[in-house]
Amino acid sequence: MQEYLPQEIETKWQNYWEEQGLLDFDFASEKPKYYMLTMLPYPSGDLHIGHWYAMAPSDSYARFMKMQGNEVFFPIGFDSFGLPAENAAIQNNIHPKSWTYANIERMQKQLRTMGNMFAWKNEVITCDPEYYKWSQWFFLRMMEEDLAYREHAPVDFCNHCQTTLAREQVWGEDRVCERCQNPVVKKKLNQWKLRITKYADELLDFEGLDWPERVRSMQQNWIGRSEGVEFALKISDSEDLSFRVFTTRPDTVFGMTFCVLAPEHILVDQITTPEQKEAVKAYKGAAERKDEIERTAEGQEKDGVFTGAFAVNPMNGESVPIWIADYVLASYGTGAIMAVPGHDERDFHFARKYGLPTPVVIVAPEQLDSIPDGDDLSEPILQKE
Repeated sequence: MQEYLPQEIETKWQNYWEEQGLLDFDFASEKPKYYMLTMLPYPSGDLHIGHWYAMAPSDSYARFMKMQGNEVFFPIGFDSFGLPAENAAIQNNIHPKSWTYANIERMQKQLRTMGNMFAWKNEVITCDPEYYKWSQWFFLRMMEEDLAYREHAPVDFCNHCQTTLAREQVWGEDRVCERCQNPVVKKKLNQWKLRITKYADELLDFEGLDWPERVRSMQQNWIGRSEGVEFALKISDSEDLSFRVFTTRPDTVFGMTFCVLAPEHILVDQITTPEQKEAVKAYKGAAERKDEIERTAEGQEKDGVFTGAFAVNPMNGESVPIWIADYVLASYGTGAIMAVPGHDERDFHFARKYGLPTPVVIVAPEQLDSIPDGDDLSEPILQKE
């Protein structure tokens, strides 16, 4: 039996594929077009088995689609900007550009020996000006369409490295920087944001999309287009301080017995009474050490701290206490909510925990006999939207 010599046999056929252009994408082809993309590797070190573990399924499917008669576009490239490349360059005492391009050259050879079906003629390197000029072009177009704007908002920040961090660069429950292992804090900085909410209606249109119900639900709740009313709540004993809240059920405003601000809300420090300052400061510090997913996780017990201040319910003129709680996010909506514990499950459990009133203000006729007097509800009376 002839011995299998992979270096000879695989190299022979890989060279043949390249010479014949079998992996190239023909933009002018009349075949059905099919686009595939695998995550571009970071050129911050060596390729390892994890890269191939991630690339093999997409490579297999690209081959399958090509064998089905499609003109498959399956490009490859290197995600070469960001902290991974900077970290590696610092550790190896070499300029990031030299380190990055040396790694790219080595990874290109490694990927080619794997026999992937990548369209190498369409390779992209994200730190190449010929590539990122198009990112800049997209951003300028977004500015022209009023889709990009600047906002002073909290970010994860490492004081030691003097840089902002992405969520995956903050490690562990102690929230430390992946680069230096120092604590990460929340810091308000001017930053660019995109008005993704302008696409809310389009993202709810699933016509022609055979998606699982779970994925549809994730898409609906990601932006979650809501119809309702936004109104101002004035701070008691203040001439000019107020904040805005949004509700999909303005008919329940009579049942508002407290309201909640995000710990980062701009008014928190202004309205907190001297007696509550220490408790509020401690709670804000604890909230800074949590990410948004942890703060808003389903099933997690909600807690908060009273600011000592009150707002005025515009419907009945009653004063309602203002709390802060980390499940309210400064980056979502107005950064404040009105709480109607008689008709909302989350508000109900929060009110029960802290001894806040839970009046019922809307009841269907068939529910009248089941409503107890006073604040003896065992669960909120939920109403359909």
